[in-house]
Amino acid sequence: MPRSTNSALEPIEQCSKDELSALQLERMKWTLQHAYDHVPHYRAAFDAAGVHPHDLKTLADLAKFPFTGKKDLRDNYPFGMFAVPREQVMRIHASSGTTGQPTVVGYTKNDIETWATVVARSIRAAGGRAGDLIHISYGYGLFTGGLGAHYGAEKLGCTVIPMSGGQTGKQVQLIHDFKPDIIMVTPSYMLNIIEEFSRQGLDAARSSLKIGIFGAEPWTEAMRAEIEVRAGIDALDLYGLSEVMGPGVAGECIESKDGPVIWEDHFYPEIIDPDTGEVLPDGAEGELVFTSLTKEALPIIRYRTRDLTRLLAPTSRSMRRIGKITGRSDDMLIIRGVNVFPSQVEEVILKHPQLAPQYQLVVSRESHLDKLDVIVELRPEVSGRLSELEMDAVGMALQHHIKASIGVTTKVRILDANSIERTLVGKAKRVIDKRPRLGQELVASL
Repeated sequence: MPRSTNSALEPIEQCSKDELSALQLERMKWTLQHAYDHVPHYRAAFDAAGVHPHDLKTLADLAKFPFTGKKDLRDNYPFGMFAVPREQVMRIHASSGTTGQPTVVGYTKNDIETWATVVARSIRAAGGRAGDLIHISYGYGLFTGGLGAHYGAEKLGCTVIPMSGGQTGKQVQLIHDFKPDIIMVTPSYMLNIIEEFSRQGLDAARSSLKIGIFGAEPWTEAMRAEIEVRAGIDALDLYGLSEVMGPGVAGECIESKDGPVIWEDHFYPEIIDPDTGEVLPDGAEGELVFTSLTKEALPIIRYRTRDLTRLLAPTSRSMRRIGKITGRSDDMLIIRGVNVFPSQVEEVILKHPQLAPQYQLVVSRESHLDKLDVIVELRPEVSGRLSELEMDAVGMALQHHIKASIGVTTKVRILDANSIERTLVGKAKRVIDKRPRLGQELVASL
């Protein structure tokens, strides 16, 4: 049963809209001036846009200021975006991106304390309490997940098992032996852990775990239901990204489970039209943009996350929520003119009871036309028990449903359980794009 979360909340979690707005405006003014005074990139960007920190009179005035993108951080690699001397930076993390320069982020002592505070707040919102035993399977190291979760859990007063990722068999052994209350991990790796329980002859739903706090990659309501049933836990969403802070930018409340609450006293959100940059009203779907309000080492101004979502009205807390991430403005697949997001395909897959939520989308090009292959596994309980004819029928049904719901023609391949390579840590690789890049295409056509 969900634990009550109404007692001992921080006052800001229950404040009025006017109180929150006044605090945000005060902190936003400080952030813009701090960035302008100490980061050459921001001074140049503001000057080029013809704006100055003094031009911010209301929260709506933030729209006058330029956006920040991942390219800006990479162009100023490694420490060019820092707003304090490097000697005042207590810790450095870097993004897990696989192309180009990594995005480097730094934290002062106060930043680390703020980060721990919002993660502790997120764990508590998810139902965690002081004294709980938390098994952390996020990766430790330059990735912000492991240490971000770790410091927040300790600040809340929890006992931490810093397992990190990988060694799935040992993950299950420690969960079985240590009997943690909570697990923090990516949702795709949680599915690996559940499968490992079965391989060891154990029932994940009978483990000590009561709560799972899942982040670092988008996941659907269908996957939430899948994990909750198979693991016998409450599954809560945790949102964050290294450029803005790390995990803990927003956290879901166990009493409502209606989307992560943005901790707006530290992070100011906007939704924009990804094509025009126009700020959209709450409730409209667009690209999520964040401005930090309290960060010292790396203030971030109107950072384009590329995540597509909506801002929703407050419910369990006084702050707005994020709707489910429906995709990204920069990883959307366009297949013969049809926009396709992996999350859309996942929704369709999980409506088929024989299919497991492990899949890959393989994009290739034949005769100048894009082709999308969907590779998906059977659930362990039916794997090896279906005839080739029956497997073909499942594949045809999935292919039909993808076409009907998304509008794209695919080729579906159904594999036995555990055939798709699993990620050991971090984010699942859902998309394999084999299409030649534009430059390669031009060379090939000459």
